[in-house]
Amino acid sequence: MQHERLERMVKGWFVGDFEPAALRTSVCEVALKQYKAGDCEILHHHKVAIEVTLIVSGRVRMQGKEWGPGDIIVLDPGEATTFDALTDAFNVFVKSPSFAGDKYDGVFE
Repeated sequence: MQHERLERMVKGWFVGDFEPAALRTSVCEVALKQYKAGDCEILHHHKVAIEVTLIVSGRVRMQGKEWGPGDIIVLDPGEATTFDALTDAFNVFVKSPSFAGDKYDGVFE
């Protein structure tokens, strides 16, 4: 058995091909992230990975649409989005595969 703590992980990412990780794998990345109302991420995309976002609680805006608890948003490689926490929110993120450096500002080039 192995034991880790989420607060030891970087920005909530706890599975993936990086350190520290509770499970080191290149198959996928998994994170649990907590946001405060007003937190945001600039427009970005991934060239290799598919990114899945599960809104656990709160309200967020991605791709110009508002999402809430239970919504699952799947972005294919090249699909760009911003992220705005409209309220305090918890989200689960899954990216596949885990590919270092696969986050690019702006729209797909």
